[in-house]
Amino acid sequence: MPPPPADDARATALAAAELTPHGLDDVRGHLTLPSAGAFGTTVAWASSAPGVVGPDGIVHRPAHGKGAARVRLTATVTRGGADATRVFTASVRELPERHPYAAYLMTYFTGEDTVDGERIRMALSRGNDALHWQELNGGDPVLTSGLGTGGLRDPFVVRSPEGDTFHLIATDLRMYGNHGGWDEAQRTGSRSVMVWESDDLVHWGDQRMAEVAPPAAGNAWAPEACYDEGLGAYVVFWASKVYPDHDPEHAGSTHNRMMYATTRDFRTFGEPAVWHDPGYSVIDSTVIRHDGRFYRFTKDERNPASDTPGSKFITAETSPELTSASYTFLADGIGRGAIARGEGPAVFASGTEPKWYLFIDEFGGRGYVPFESTDLDSGRWTMCTGHALPAGARHGSVLPVTRQEYERLLTAYAPVG
Repeated sequence: MPPPPADDARATALAAAELTPHGLDDVRGHLTLPSAGAFGTTVAWASSAPGVVGPDGIVHRPAHGKGAARVRLTATVTRGGADATRVFTASVRELPERHPYAAYLMTYFTGEDTVDGERIRMALSRGNDALHWQELNGGDPVLTSGLGTGGLRDPFVVRSPEGDTFHLIATDLRMYGNHGGWDEAQRTGSRSVMVWESDDLVHWGDQRMAEVAPPAAGNAWAPEACYDEGLGAYVVFWASKVYPDHDPEHAGSTHNRMMYATTRDFRTFGEPAVWHDPGYSVIDSTVIRHDGRFYRFTKDERNPASDTPGSKFITAETSPELTSASYTFLADGIGRGAIARGEGPAVFASGTEPKWYLFIDEFGGRGYVPFESTDLDSGRWTMCTGHALPAGARHGSVLPVTRQEYERLLTAYAPVG
């Protein structure tokens, strides 16, 4: 690689030419406009319509029916006494028409017994019935991995706050044929998550890897995302074993804790931070918002003992702030007495009644088992009866979908049965 230009004018000109803000041809959410460029330059932005796209990348899309807006964004690249400018055009799509939710989409994997098990499958509820499902694509995988370890686990789909963009993220982990086992996967595993993007839940763009965990981590497991209106960004969270600086080989002992980082576009992520570390291993957090509060459900990863009765089951907590380091305890041991053990919780609201569902993965057993509650603050969950979930479905997510999205998925994947 050649040395950076010593001449400021040359450096700023080259840095301006290298600027590549993503997604300007179809803007649907806040943009990541870089404040730093190549060769030690800084970048300042100006907008021809700051009420639509601000110089900080904050986007206010035109109302539905108003049509798209075109906005000129001018980048001024500076170093020393020199500067260079470059103009970009952003096409900001109008807001979509809102439609009520009429069904649910489940994304999941089925296990590590075969190569095929660590791929992403999908299923649709039968209408708005959250307890009865039909597999899509004849039960075959919908997405496979051509990057990283080659395995996909724990898929999660998040809808943008505007409603017309979806991101699917998943653990980059293949356990089938992994002779190093679970220990190696947590010492020298992938620190990246896999990402896909779609605007219709049927057509997914190219797979990409996003490194989210710090170098001191040995893994990045079960990523999920929740949009935080106050931050104007998604909060992506996952579990990592983080090793001390004096153990660069990750040879010692440590535990999983929940980490998070923020992003606007699932391409550029903020610095990772610890979200939840009770001093012992916790993994698989999931979150739902209700009445201005966030409810977090997490697997207690400790080995079961008489003094830790919640181990290998789900703990519930709540907080008014998503990224708070201090959630209020509600209940632990959720699932105990009904299932042998539980992980990978997926929580979502009923579309027909004032209640919530919590699907818990009875790993090593039945896979997903559904529970329900009419009061998130109570911590009380009852196992559902009379359900028919997709065969072998494990740790994934459930997303409410509109009638139009439901019919589009049915048409694309022609379910059997």
